[in-house]
Amino acid sequence: MTEHVHDVAILSDFRYPGGTSASIAAEVRAQADAGLSTVLIQVRSPHLKRDRPFNPLIVELLRDGSAHLAVDGEPVRAKLFVLRQPRIFTADLASVPRVAADRTVMVLNQAPGDAADPARYYDFAEVKTRIEGYCGSDVEWAPISPQVRAEVLRAAPDAALSGEDWHEIIDVTQWRTGRAGPAGAVPVIGRHGRPDPVKWPRTTEELLQAYPDDPGVRVRILGGGELAVERLGRTPAGWEIVEFGSVPPREFLGTLDFFVYFHDPDLVEAFGRTIMEAMAAGVPVLIGEHFRPVFGDAALYTTPAGVLPLVRELHADPQRYREVAENARAFVEDRFGYASHLSRLADRNVRPPGPGTDVEVHRPSSLAVSRRHRGVLMVSDNGVGLGHLSRLMAIGRRLPQGTPTVIATQSHGASVAHREGFLTEYIPSRSVLKLPRQGWTDMLRSRLEHLIDLHEPAVVAVDSVPHDGIVAAVRSRPDVTWVWVRRPMWRRDTGAEWIERGGYFDAILEPGEFAAAADEGPTVTDRAGVHTVDPITYLDPDELAEPVAAREALGLEPGRPAALLQLGAGNINDIASPVARIAGHLRSAGFQVVLAESAIATEPMPPVPGAHLVKLYPISRYLRGLDLVISASGYNSFHELLAFGVPAVFVPNHETSLDDQVSRARFAAAAGAALIVEDPDGEDLDRVLAAAVRADVRDQLSRRCEQVRPGNGAAAAARWLAELADRRTPGV
Repeated sequence: MTEHVHDVAILSDFRYPGGTSASIAAEVRAQADAGLSTVLIQVRSPHLKRDRPFNPLIVELLRDGSAHLAVDGEPVRAKLFVLRQPRIFTADLASVPRVAADRTVMVLNQAPGDAADPARYYDFAEVKTRIEGYCGSDVEWAPISPQVRAEVLRAAPDAALSGEDWHEIIDVTQWRTGRAGPAGAVPVIGRHGRPDPVKWPRTTEELLQAYPDDPGVRVRILGGGELAVERLGRTPAGWEIVEFGSVPPREFLGTLDFFVYFHDPDLVEAFGRTIMEAMAAGVPVLIGEHFRPVFGDAALYTTPAGVLPLVRELHADPQRYREVAENARAFVEDRFGYASHLSRLADRNVRPPGPGTDVEVHRPSSLAVSRRHRGVLMVSDNGVGLGHLSRLMAIGRRLPQGTPTVIATQSHGASVAHREGFLTEYIPSRSVLKLPRQGWTDMLRSRLEHLIDLHEPAVVAVDSVPHDGIVAAVRSRPDVTWVWVRRPMWRRDTGAEWIERGGYFDAILEPGEFAAAADEGPTVTDRAGVHTVDPITYLDPDELAEPVAAREALGLEPGRPAALLQLGAGNINDIASPVARIAGHLRSAGFQVVLAESAIATEPMPPVPGAHLVKLYPISRYLRGLDLVISASGYNSFHELLAFGVPAVFVPNHETSLDDQVSRARFAAAAGAALIVEDPDGEDLDRVLAAAVRADVRDQLSRRCEQVRPGNGAAAAARWLAELADRRTPGV
């Protein structure tokens, strides 16, 4: 499989509420518009203590496909690797991203300190050492402005910085407000920005000079106004406070005649993005002289005391007002427009595709004409294990050769699908983005619409309950065939609301269930028109490794029996507590013990004395090297163990929301094909394991599995989906 190389990879904490995320969003937009691909790599900043969702600007990028979010631990290859916000590296990263890039740039978008303390925010030498430990010594250090450059050199005089600043950028066409002059007889001055005390003048005198309590002007503040009010001890009569984030900045700027920004004298403002936005919106800007190195003659420079006279003077002269506004807009377009960003990317060997280049542009407006042979988009939920994803991959790997197949998953196992050779799209789950329910529904619908526009499938196969986001996408795109891949064996009296939504789909595909006779869930009475196949497993028997090779892959010694423990991902219930007890029993019986760690476990499995850990996918490939398996009774592992004749003890998970693992394991035990431990904390465990370690019992279980083993329905499911795709595709 050819490794996918992104044009740009950006690492940051995308929860930042202010300029960092706005800057990243602007660069990603510029890159997407030019046909360049971007992957975002999320790391948690140690100084963002309060948990919060991704910035809405970042969510919008993910929603419309302008950028993709890397899965935790996924290897990333890029032409250019851009790191944003040095404060992230004031502590060791919990998990170091696996990024290979031709060039790496650390954008210094914040000064190390301020006038009072040159290292208040971060120690440059410490950050540099840590980043070079992660990325190597060949990192380009790019300040965002002359102010940041000066502060870095003040803290570290020998710092080797890039020759040019990595300045902010903006799309001026998206910020125009259409105003030709002041809106009314009374001038309106204002500002916007994230709430922070240092973003305001220190003294009440200067605060009221910059933002007057005067009947001759109005003051509007978006973000942080409550801090100014607290400092003053009152709300001036002519002030209007607007909550941060409640109004888009562009819309807010359209209500201002003048943008005024003054802050604490000790603050070193990294760039002044809000100033640039006001200029792009055509609002004259009044700021302090220290901003001149960034904005040249495009701004009006004064002191807080000079604000009111200058506002009155300019408000009374519409011609000059328009000249100031147009001059500022032209300056921003020339200095900070998208073209300037593409130019610096080109300097680092990242260039937009030329005419005739076959490039995948992640924007619906740039789609190529429809392909004659369209394929299958397979969508999996964010399950607690790999069951949803593995079933779809089992089908996908058996689709007819040449069928375009895409996996789109909310699971952290997206990297597994990628390694297995699938074109994989990762959709961040609601728990990752921490979105409210409606916001998540809108995001998922939009993302699926984008993927349908991008990949043009004939069929979308969904292995997930039909929650609101799925249903919204189904209803909005009737031009494709929607299939619900609906695993049976649900718990009794659960999920009726999902069954009712089955009517939204064009068809339902139901994988078979060995324990179907014990199924008392709601799918049993909803079989009309459902297409059924044999139980689905990822591998066929002839794909398993031979015993000697399997034991080598598992790190096992020859001549001694071996047992595998696979009790799940640990994302629903506590699997660690029974593991040590089971392992101890097996070791005392002379078994080597292998612990299988799920590829998507959220917490590392604690060490167990005398056992060693493996993290392989699919673990089923190595089952012939084992004499016994102690396993949860989830759909996939259950049917693999029966199909491949492996002696098994099932320890069902009682905490699943839909999957009836208990009934499934009980049925296998009643059929003589496996043993069951329903309560791993009770006396039952020792009794069952004492039987399981006996060779005659294991032989009996293997023989019974051979007698009742189910077939693999994955190939039949693939043929059926391919037929649906052929029927839907014009001209086929």
